[in-house]
Amino acid sequence: MSYASEQRARQREQTRYALTREGRRLFAAQGYTAVGLAEIVRAAGVTKGALYHHFEGKADLFRAVLEEVQQEVADRVAAAADAESDPWTQLTTGCRMFLTATTDPAVQRIMLVDGPAVLGWETWRAFDEAGAARHLAEALTALADAGVIAPQPVAPLAHLLSGAMNEAALWLAASGTAEDLNDTWTALSRLLDSLRVQ
Repeated sequence: MSYASEQRARQREQTRYALTREGRRLFAAQGYTAVGLAEIVRAAGVTKGALYHHFEGKADLFRAVLEEVQQEVADRVAAAADAESDPWTQLTTGCRMFLTATTDPAVQRIMLVDGPAVLGWETWRAFDEAGAARHLAEALTALADAGVIAPQPVAPLAHLLSGAMNEAALWLAASGTAEDLNDTWTALSRLLDSLRVQ
């Protein structure tokens, strides 16, 4: 690759980064509907043409931002779970980290409030299933195989737990107190404990 080609590639990467960074900041602060394209490109220091070179429009930029936020949450959950050696503790630690990560107002706004509204429920669910729900199903399968939880169909159980955690995260977004996070974790941990083989 020539020097000029490398420079253009680097500039394209910087432009895309600036657009997603500023889009994320604005979407988190104001919400998707309140942010216009002109405001995003002005904040990123680029033209509308540059935005359209990288994205089909505002919804496509939002999709990229949502993917980034969901990946960051998934990485936090995985890191917390992977720090544990016991499979049950990995599951519970990962679930707790998910609830904790989603108390961030920017995450709540982008991932839980605007995500389903902007992309549609089916697309948002596909994003969720590709990330968090898949890891949850893998963890539950391993626990069932090890006899920690009773053998059962994992797919519906993973969907039930994922739905419960997403709903809890939405409720926490509306309540917004540290005490509510602790109470929610207490309730979820009791629910999880009921799955264990005694």
